[in-house]
Amino acid sequence: MTDRTPRADSRRSNRLFSRRSWPEARFLADVLRTETVGGGLLLLAAVVALIWANSPWRSSYAALGAWQPWSGGSALHLDLSLAEWAADGLLAVFFFVVGLELKREFVAGDLRDPRRAALPVAAAIGGMLLPALCYVAVTLAAGGAGLRGWAIPTATDIAFALAVLAVVSSHLPQGMRAFLLTLAVVDDLFAIIIIAVFYTAGFHPLPLLGALVPIGLFALLVQKRRTWWWALIPLAALAWALVHASGVHATVAGVLLGFTVPVLPSRGSGPGLAERLEHRWRPVSAGFAVPVFAFFAAGVSLVGTDLADLLTDPVVTAVVLGLVLGKTVGVFGSTFLLARFTRAELDDEITWADLFGMALLAGIGFTVSLLIGELAFGAGSETDERVKAAVLLGSLISAALASSVLTRRNAAYRRIAERESRDDDGDGVPDVYQQDPADGR
Repeated sequence: MTDRTPRADSRRSNRLFSRRSWPEARFLADVLRTETVGGGLLLLAAVVALIWANSPWRSSYAALGAWQPWSGGSALHLDLSLAEWAADGLLAVFFFVVGLELKREFVAGDLRDPRRAALPVAAAIGGMLLPALCYVAVTLAAGGAGLRGWAIPTATDIAFALAVLAVVSSHLPQGMRAFLLTLAVVDDLFAIIIIAVFYTAGFHPLPLLGALVPIGLFALLVQKRRTWWWALIPLAALAWALVHASGVHATVAGVLLGFTVPVLPSRGSGPGLAERLEHRWRPVSAGFAVPVFAFFAAGVSLVGTDLADLLTDPVVTAVVLGLVLGKTVGVFGSTFLLARFTRAELDDEITWADLFGMALLAGIGFTVSLLIGELAFGAGSETDERVKAAVLLGSLISAALASSVLTRRNAAYRRIAERESRDDDGDGVPDVYQQDPADGR
């Protein structure tokens, strides 16, 4: 008989990566499916951009990104190029979904439990501190040029990482996927704080204070469960425009709006409004907003570039080392220390080799890394172009190394699954369920 005593439940709750509850597992499965498809579209958009930017028609790619759909919007700070609209406008949808996800995790998800939250928070902090330290160390050793980009390698791109995981994984434990998703949620929270605090230029407080009005009205409507699109979308657009005019990156408006949406259902049954809105807007984010941003952000041209000079550039070296080495050591090391100095243990179905593969996978930094590169050095600048190349290179190396490790781990779990599903006597019951526990097998 299965041990379901309170003491057994307590022991299991202290295990890292332990199995989620069924509602949580079902929600995570829906998220993973959407993000996996989105990751594929993201990868496709990046490949198309790279090919176009290095083709004989590369000038048309540059012209498309620089085109201003509304040249008369200078009075409202909206005379943006198409690439800037993608970075400032479309990514606000992505961060709105992030805001919904963050609030849901802290109110109704696993992050509401401090014991469960400790691991992804510690892994996210380690996975941001170590890459930043790697970047700072390399740039300071080279004279300090490019130090402003210290936050570039700190972000993990969940869509890209889940796309890689979907390709190499068929039998890996559920807890590993859940850990990666939760890690990315916490990682996004710190990235939002970094963008708002360290990459705000020309701050104007009055528009930001003005943005509180449409955000407050938006909050009032969603708290009363009034989901009138003809009211909510204009209020969200006005809040975005005012935050953009304040000098704070406009994507922060998306997060603030997401935080206002209630998570718990009003009558105690069915999904809450945050989950419903997330279900509605996640496909728009993962399937359109992020791939379009990637299309305009990833198109770095290497035509006429001295590759030796590029690869020895301190900023490029710092970004690549931060993503590949810093992320891996930060995520794996912080998790190991948490297990070493607390009573937390790995769940029975997870090994440290599995965790090492996931730590490598966390080094895939794309969407937010590219965005921070643009904020740090200016979109289209020479350093920004080098940052793009570095982010692509570091992410590719991390993806390749993670794929190598996780493919082997997946093969091991597949062999275990095949062994446990064997039915040599043909009675329809797997042999593993017919073994005598006293046999010790």
